[in-house]
Amino acid sequence: MPQERHWRAVCERDATQDGQFVFAVRSTGIYCRPSCPARRPRRENVSFHATPAQAEAAGYRPCKRCTPQGSSPAEQLDALVAAACRLLDEADKPPTLVELAARIGLSPSHLTRAFKARTGMTPKAWVSARQRERLELELPQADSLLDAALNSGYSSTRALYERADGVSAASRRKGAAGERLRMAVAPSPLGYLLLASSDKGLCALLFGESEDVVEAELRQRFPAATLQRDDEALQDWLHEVLRQIEEPARAARLPLDLRGTAFQQLVWQALRAIPTGQTRSYGQLAASLGSHPRAIARACSSNPLGLLVPCHRVTSADGSLGGYRWGVARKSALLKAEAEALSRED
Repeated sequence: MPQERHWRAVCERDATQDGQFVFAVRSTGIYCRPSCPARRPRRENVSFHATPAQAEAAGYRPCKRCTPQGSSPAEQLDALVAAACRLLDEADKPPTLVELAARIGLSPSHLTRAFKARTGMTPKAWVSARQRERLELELPQADSLLDAALNSGYSSTRALYERADGVSAASRRKGAAGERLRMAVAPSPLGYLLLASSDKGLCALLFGESEDVVEAELRQRFPAATLQRDDEALQDWLHEVLRQIEEPARAARLPLDLRGTAFQQLVWQALRAIPTGQTRSYGQLAASLGSHPRAIARACSSNPLGLLVPCHRVTSADGSLGGYRWGVARKSALLKAEAEALSRED
């Protein structure tokens, strides 16, 4: 067993490693899951076991705090937050925070903290986001903006005009289909590369196996936008990105139009702060942002700007690559190129 990796996961209380192994403490006779919040033991007193059954066969008893033989407190909270999401999605009239907390069995403050750590938003913001999603589906087929608003759960159209996302609901309903995005596609060492820009800057950098694949992902991410192929206008930016792929030390300095929730923006900002050639674990980022590794992973998978917002620099606590929106092979290639560039500088 890779004991030093396991020990690092224990030191970081990495919840992503729960279920992969347990650690036992000789001085207490107790075994725990990696994310156990109890005080860390001395390394010489620790042994690692693949399963709870193996730890118990060796004479250890389960920790009552982290319950390594069952669902962890974090997993129990995951299930409660998932139940809260379902209640909010299915209710004709969303319950208040106090009502929701009472049905879930948590205090309002505890529910809010757990909900935000796992979804990146408060229950109230979750309801608003779901309303916007329903509105996007209603707009193309509604007879009027008011009909679309009422069918989506709004009481009037006032809230639609107060949104500051740069694209009016009225213009989308009338067939303008949202804003106009320019895009360019070119082959790269990592497959086909697509850039898309708004008036504010790059809003997408996607990788794929073909032009059709990357364009389909762009349409999925921006379904209300009008796409205009304009390789010439984006030629300089495309050159900068390709240069960064080939020479990772020469990071492209381009204007970005990042769109996401406040939590996603926070995670993406943290990703951009990771130096070239270095990595961080999901657990490390979660600890620095006061969040949860699963929430960090979801924000990484939602990142629309590969490479420029370097989610490829986030790995599992055990040193393995973990997942990547555009394939682990591309993640491995990017990290290898960055490590080689760093070694050449040294």
